Amino acid sequence: MSRASIERRIGELSQELNAAREELRVLDEQIEHFAESADDARLRAMVSETPLATREHDEAARTVSSMRRDRAVWAERVTAIEKRQDELLDQMLDAK
Repeated sequence: MSRASIERRIGELSQELNAAREELRVLDEQIEHFAESADDARLRAMVSETPLATREHDEAARTVSSMRRDRAVWAERVTAIEKRQDELLDQMLDAK
């Protein structure tokens, strides 16, 4: 791979990395919000002891769990992009 193509690919990966990190930031904020809502629903379910409150808590907890799985996928994506960038930088240094 030529130096120019390596530099271009590093630039592309940098943009991907920024977008993935932004997605992680947004997910972290959303998870925090929904986790608080799930905690509130849990307390309501404990106090009211109604099937509706229990369902609301279960649904909120499932939402938080799903969002955490999504976050893990994005975190893995960030790690993979960083690794690929490092490999390309090593290639650039070796080409000198």
